[in-house]
Amino acid sequence: MTIRIGILGYGNLGRGVECAVRQNEDMELAAVFTRREPAQVPVLTANTPVYSIHEILKHQKEIDVLILCGGSATDLPVQTPEYVKYFNVVDSFDTHANIPQHYANVDKAAKESGNIGIISVGWDPGMFSLNRVYADAILPDGASYTFWGRGVSQGHSDAIRRIKGVVDARQYTVPVPAALDAVRRGETPVLSTREKHTRECFVVAEPGADLAAIEKEIKEMPNYFADYDTTVHFISLEELRANHSGIPHGGFVIRSGKTGWESEHKHVVEYSLKLDSNPEFTACVLAAYARAAFRLHQDGISGCKTVLDIAPALLCRHSGEELRRNLL
Repeated sequence: MTIRIGILGYGNLGRGVECAVRQNEDMELAAVFTRREPAQVPVLTANTPVYSIHEILKHQKEIDVLILCGGSATDLPVQTPEYVKYFNVVDSFDTHANIPQHYANVDKAAKESGNIGIISVGWDPGMFSLNRVYADAILPDGASYTFWGRGVSQGHSDAIRRIKGVVDARQYTVPVPAALDAVRRGETPVLSTREKHTRECFVVAEPGADLAAIEKEIKEMPNYFADYDTTVHFISLEELRANHSGIPHGGFVIRSGKTGWESEHKHVVEYSLKLDSNPEFTACVLAAYARAAFRLHQDGISGCKTVLDIAPALLCRHSGEELRRNLL
């Protein structure tokens, strides 16, 4: 059975989802919904309709799973609980501190509607979350560490772009080398947020904008920059396009643990990602979980789920027999 995918929001992430759908033979792109003028949104997939977001409820029966490609700062906290009333949805909400509340909001609406909402899907939260849980379960006597970067954070860049006076921005997350090296040696240091990462921002401001006010708002932004040593560079739009047009990212999940009667043996588990395109990889994860959402809904399951709640076999296009034969 072909899974009919709808995309809400056609920016970098939305285009990535379109590419991911093309790579999965059991999926097809049914429609794209946008806040822009639909005629001005040239999608890549031939004959795919583009509709205004205001028309989305007219196409409820044409879509099996709606993938929400908005930002975590202001879009997804509103959109996911709203649209799960009408569709099975998957989002990439990545504000870690607010995930419990987002889950509660989506779960209530999803259970009332009988739909599935899978939230916080991507590589962190997402793939990194799974690896933190696996390693913690396997090595209970230990400590886990997550390092991101060096790479562009879509959510943090989006949060900067929403500041008054900002034209465009890129934010890089950078691991502190000394901290990363210590953890890889099997040490278990107690590290503050500030000791693990720094943040570097490249910002294009409007002519005449108050640069000091923009920098202050960035550095004091809760959940994004307030807990980090943050550097802000104001540059021209030309320099941003020339030197910061890509969206690479990656990182590491590391757990150091001990086993044995006297905890005499040391183990280090490391999972790493090196991504040429943050949004395209995130989109691939979203597509896999869209498959899971479709299957769960077919089984009559409703409510909010995270990547921690879903069996790996539900993500994969292969049959159970194929998985056991080739990948187990």
